[in-house]
Amino acid sequence: MAKESVGFVGVGRMGSRMVRRLIQAGHPLAIYDTSESAISPLVALGATRVDSPAAVASQAEIVFASVPTPPIVKAVALGPKGVIEGTRAKIFIDVSTTGASTAKIVAQGLAAKGIHAVDAPVSGGISGAEKGTLVVMVSCPEEVLAKIKPVLEVIGKIFFVGTQPGQGQTMKLLNNLLSASAMAITSEAMVMSAKAGLDPALVVDVFNAGTARNSATQDKIKQHVITRSFSYGFQIGLLDKDIRLCMAEADAFGVPMIVGSAVRQLLSIATAREGFDADMTALVKPVEEWAGVRVGQK
Repeated sequence: MAKESVGFVGVGRMGSRMVRRLIQAGHPLAIYDTSESAISPLVALGATRVDSPAAVASQAEIVFASVPTPPIVKAVALGPKGVIEGTRAKIFIDVSTTGASTAKIVAQGLAAKGIHAVDAPVSGGISGAEKGTLVVMVSCPEEVLAKIKPVLEVIGKIFFVGTQPGQGQTMKLLNNLLSASAMAITSEAMVMSAKAGLDPALVVDVFNAGTARNSATQDKIKQHVITRSFSYGFQIGLLDKDIRLCMAEADAFGVPMIVGSAVRQLLSIATAREGFDADMTALVKPVEEWAGVRVGQK
C-alpha cells in the first residue's frame, strides 16, 4: 500500500533527521527550507525540493513544520506563500516549540481554510530525532490523531495530552522548564564541588546513585561539561526562548514561578555572554566565572 505523502517545512538540526526517518519509512516527501545546504542532502535521499510552504502544502495532505520561533511558525502557516495558500494540505503539524498562544492563532487561521492544526512539539534532542525515539506531545481532535498516528510513530512515541490547541505546547514548555532548572541547579552544585576540591566525575556518580539524580546529571554534565565539549546539541538561545514563553504562559494562568524566574535570569545572562548558538550546557560558564573555578578538564 502506498505511503502517505508528507510535507516538511524547516529541515535544520531536528527537522532533517525527522525527514530522513520519514524517507526511510517510504513516505514521499516535499520539503522547504531557506538553507540550500540543509535541503541538498535530503534531495539526494529522495525528497522533493519546492520553493515555499505553500508549494509544500500543494503536494502533501500532511505538512510538518520544525522552525525556531513563534513569528516564523505563524509566517509559515498563515503568511504569504504559507501553508494556508496550499491546495492540498488538510493537516498542519507543528513540532516546534512556539507556545500555546501561537498554536491557538495558527489553529484558528488554518481552520478557515479547512486545515486542522496539530501542536506536536517534541523532546529527545538530535539523538532522539535520529533514532525515532522522540517524545511527541500531541494535542488535536481525536479523529485527527487517528489519521496522523502512523506518521508520528515514525519519529517517536506519541503522548496524547489533549484535544485543545496549545495543550501540547504547554506540555513541552513545562518539560523544558524542568530540564532547564535541572541544568541550572546542577551547574551551581558542580561549581561548588569544584571549589571544594571534589572530583567532578565522582560527584556525578554520587548524584546519580541517590536522590539528586536528574536529566543534567545523567545526560549532560559528564558528557559535555566535564569534558568541556559543550556539545549536547541544543542552542542555549532556544532554551532561553522556551523558558520565556513558559513564564509568559504561567503569568497568564496566574501561577507564580519563583524558581522558574531565577532559572530564566541565569539563562538570559548565559545567552548574552555565550551567544545564542552556544550549547545549553554552557549554562555552567557564568557560574564558573563568578566563582573563579572550572568544572572538569583544565
